[in-house]
Amino acid sequence: MAQFVITAYDGEGMLEKRMEVRPLHLEGMERLKEHLIAAGGMLDDEGKLKGSVLIMEFQNREELDEYLANEIYVTEHVWEKITVERMNVVYAHGERVGK
Repeated sequence: MAQFVITAYDGEGMLEKRMEVRPLHLEGMERLKEHLIAAGGMLDDEGKLKGSVLIMEFQNREELDEYLANEIYVTEHVWEKITVERMNVVYAHGERVGK
């Protein structure tokens, strides 16, 4: 299994669209929860959502790319810039889970 940190920044003026499709995004996260280590919204200085950070685990990068291709925030163009990096998760929820 490979672990990834995904940083996704919303496009300019996409907060309303984000909130409109958020229930579908959360449904998708629920379906993918076996791949999900942690996820949440990034906030700007005013406390408004400006993007997302996800830590996920997949068999390989191809599986991650398949998820991203079908992610509602991607298909609805909420996320404008996405970076993906491999990660070695050692602690999750205060417990050691890796080496």
